[in-house]
Amino acid sequence: MDLQFAKYHGAGNDFVLVDNRAGHFDPTRERVAALCHRRFGVGADGLMTLERDPLLEFRMRYFNADGGESTMCGNGGRCIALFAEHLGIGGRVKEFMGSDGPHSATVDADGADGGVVTLRMVDVAQVVHEQGFFFLNTGSPHYVEFVDDLDGLDVDTLGREIRRDGAFAEIGGTNVNFVRIDGYGRIAVRTYERGVEAETWACGTGATAAAIAAHLYRFPNCLSFGVDVRGGELRVAFRTVGDGFTDVMLTGPARRVFSGVIDPDGLVHRAVRF
Repeated sequence: MDLQFAKYHGAGNDFVLVDNRAGHFDPTRERVAALCHRRFGVGADGLMTLERDPLLEFRMRYFNADGGESTMCGNGGRCIALFAEHLGIGGRVKEFMGSDGPHSATVDADGADGGVVTLRMVDVAQVVHEQGFFFLNTGSPHYVEFVDDLDGLDVDTLGREIRRDGAFAEIGGTNVNFVRIDGYGRIAVRTYERGVEAETWACGTGATAAAIAAHLYRFPNCLSFGVDVRGGELRVAFRTVGDGFTDVMLTGPARRVFSGVIDPDGLVHRAVRF
């Protein structure tokens, strides 16, 4: 089965995208994992299908690199909005359905392949503050811990331990963010993502969670944050409503890397023995 696909990234958070409005592609766990495999496939943190929606311009389905369908991905939402732009869907503002509800994204293209995309995230009704960490859902669940030495941190080891902690078992584990405060309204974030089971170069819902946590932790009067990630810079802005947050906006770069045709069922994804 030949499959047309495109590879996009948002600040280094990379995805395989498929226009599935005709319903020809069945994103089984095996196919998605094979396509996302960095040795034997296209290579990506996740895969998204753009599908028809009865009310909005399209529907976004997101799958982690391990093949499982997952919750909302912020950088993925920004990339699929640019993908829709390249497909000629909608105007500058795209209205689409995600796993966590409706979203809108504003696409400001800077050329044939890239641009800046601002995604409206879901409202955040509750933030849990425990000893040493914050926990909140920004479309996906996120643990946020503030640290001094972000560069020297073993994110994969520590993130894996927290991700699999029994306290988060009922929600299938959590994403884990380590955050350094670099100044007023400026933070740096490293994220371990469940489903990828490794540190990624950026995480949109994680950057959003980190910015909200930084507001609560250190900057009660700051409602806009620059967020440095391994793959570049994101920006998160929001308004407070009581104990919650609304008008949550995630802004950053998105770019089409390449497109092609591949047979996902023909991919070999096993170790070669010598």
